[in-house]
Amino acid sequence: MAAPPPYPGSDKQAGIAPPPPGYGVPPPAGYQPMYGQPTAGYQPAYQQQPMVAGQSSVTVLTQPGIMVSQQYREVPVRTKCPACHAEVLTSTSFETGTFAWVIALVLCLFGLWLGCCLIPFCVDGCKDVVHSCPNCRHTIGKFNRM
Repeated sequence: MAAPPPYPGSDKQAGIAPPPPGYGVPPPAGYQPMYGQPTAGYQPAYQQQPMVAGQSSVTVLTQPGIMVSQQYREVPVRTKCPACHAEVLTSTSFETGTFAWVIALVLCLFGLWLGCCLIPFCVDGCKDVVHSCPNCRHTIGKFNRM
């Protein structure tokens, strides 16, 4: 099988098109990089104080805490159990909640009270989902449909 012909204006040896115009051009004279060397008006977040003889200096830098909230839905999630401190994939179970009762009431109002109103209590899609630790059975979270 023969190699395809080179593209017009490409490097005939490698068969690769040349870079677009302006590629690899140095930045303009007033360009300041986003990260790297500080600009002229840069002020540090702290200022170093001169040391006095017989005095020790401790600098404490704190960062704001990042709280990650776990989203509990219908599927099991990987999380850390607060009771046994193990990294687990939660086990899920379904329990009747407010949404199932509301759907049953709506079905009764539409005249489906002869047994059809009990359907929401049999369908997992209408129930709340409880996430628990498979090791210690501690309830970790709950997904309420309503």
